[in-house]
Amino acid sequence: MDKRIAAGAYIIILVFAIFLLRLFYLQIIKGDEYKTIAESNRLRTIKVPAPRGIIYDRNNKPLVKNIPSYDISLVREETSDPETLAALCNLLGLNPTAVKGRLDSAVNPFEPVKIKENISWEEVVKVEARRLDFPGVQIDVETGREYIYGSVASHVIGYLGRLTPKQAKSPDFRDVPKSAFIGQWGLEKIYDKYLRGVAGERIIEVDATGREVRAFGEKGPVKGNDIKLTIDMDLQVIAEELLKNKAGAVVALDPNTGDILVLASAPSFDPNLFARGIKYEDWEAVVNDPKKPLLNRALQSQYPPGSTFKIITAIAGREQGKLTDETKAVCRGGLYLGSHLFKCWRKKGHGVIAFKRAIVESCDVFFYEAGRKTGIDKIADYASAFGLGEAAGINLAEEKSGIVPSTAWKYKIKKEQWYIGETFNTAIGQGYVSATPVQMARLISAVANNGKLYKLNLIHAAGAKPQVVREVNLKPETFEAVRNALAGAVAEPGGTGYMARSKLVSIAGKTGTAQVVSEKKGGKKPTGDYRDHAWFVAYAPATDPQIAMSVFVEHGGHGGTASAPIAKAVIEEYYKKRVQGAEGQRGQVTNNE
Repeated sequence: MDKRIAAGAYIIILVFAIFLLRLFYLQIIKGDEYKTIAESNRLRTIKVPAPRGIIYDRNNKPLVKNIPSYDISLVREETSDPETLAALCNLLGLNPTAVKGRLDSAVNPFEPVKIKENISWEEVVKVEARRLDFPGVQIDVETGREYIYGSVASHVIGYLGRLTPKQAKSPDFRDVPKSAFIGQWGLEKIYDKYLRGVAGERIIEVDATGREVRAFGEKGPVKGNDIKLTIDMDLQVIAEELLKNKAGAVVALDPNTGDILVLASAPSFDPNLFARGIKYEDWEAVVNDPKKPLLNRALQSQYPPGSTFKIITAIAGREQGKLTDETKAVCRGGLYLGSHLFKCWRKKGHGVIAFKRAIVESCDVFFYEAGRKTGIDKIADYASAFGLGEAAGINLAEEKSGIVPSTAWKYKIKKEQWYIGETFNTAIGQGYVSATPVQMARLISAVANNGKLYKLNLIHAAGAKPQVVREVNLKPETFEAVRNALAGAVAEPGGTGYMARSKLVSIAGKTGTAQVVSEKKGGKKPTGDYRDHAWFVAYAPATDPQIAMSVFVEHGGHGGTASAPIAKAVIEEYYKKRVQGAEGQRGQVTNNE
């Protein structure tokens, strides 16, 4: 009997020893680890998106603003009555079956499930008025983005979109709430980290079923940084209005700093469609639009520059000593090379024409001869020096570099020799040569400022000095002769740019008409997609350039009629603002005196 009692006592002691060892293991050895797990089960951290920074134009006009956005959610466990669910769906215009499916797919029955995002204030009021009828309803207030000018400058500003699964795995977005909208295009994307700010945190205590018990702590979000653009929104609006119902681009620069004043591309799109998640049908409409509104034509349209390229041919010829003020050609409406007739745009010809009038009237025959005298490789050298054939460095979209053809270029690309007829075509901006509107704006800007190619700026940085990327050193008389002719193209009788003539300010410029089809079928004027592309490059005032620009209208017809009036309108607006600004400053000085 004593042995059985002793054995039982040993067993009890052994059991207690095992319990004590287990308790020691759980509380002492693994205590901290299990405590952390228990805390994480009890406490949940919810990231709160920060308000994004504001984007301003160069005159401190806000282009975007943050607005409250309302989402509505339901807790499945508290919304089990089908009639209540149907009534709520009817109020919000939702399909009850689809909503029930979303609720049923929730893993946690106490977790709120969003059933409609970005609801209107009227819908908020309706739901709040019947709050007692809809148990489990939750209205969340978040920060949404509104693009104040709609589609204006959308290719510059860009748009927001949901965090993609790939982005969610990236360390760059580690602290971004899963529900946040981030920059997915344009400056919204490029400066996303700067604009997005620092997300806040809301710590809540939940019970064993995941139901929120109480708020445990909160750290407010930090608003993102603001950015200021070099864009002048008043000019941008005018440029885009003038491009309405057209495809094309307007680029305006400050020729003394490289600041981009206008960067317009048409057609455009409304970034507000993306601000809280674009609808499928809207996305389909945008990407399948044959006019390609997502294409940034200022950077990505590369077409023959037409007669605007004669500026380069003229400069190359003057610098090589092949052209002077006295150089003349006889234009009878065309020039034969062997049996092939290279036509002038003016069928009856210009007669005997010298250097300046050849630019003023844009005589093709003169420039065929100029190309022959100068040679394609010298023309290519000056085209490259003025920035053609290279991306201008605006990091908004995949920028095209255009083409500057030469003998080496043709042999490299086509394994063929160069022909003189190809020099004729290049000399007047046709054939292989191509350029973007941004490149042509930079070219005319450099002509206006004595050869300086500035780094182009979209972001206004206080105190930053303009950066000269390259300086094209030409003889002063070359610049003078070319600029004198460009002024004449607008101001003198017979000038092809006369439709840019202004009573407010002197404008210098050059028209360009890039041929799309080589022959007009049946003698009829081409229409639609067979019409020529219209170019105009300009600067003003002609004697003291403060703005330089290029205008490109896809299938617009003649540069003088389709593009020159657009340039004139933008330049006049710019001039009026400068005059008003100067008068305002003078008035201020007078008052202070």
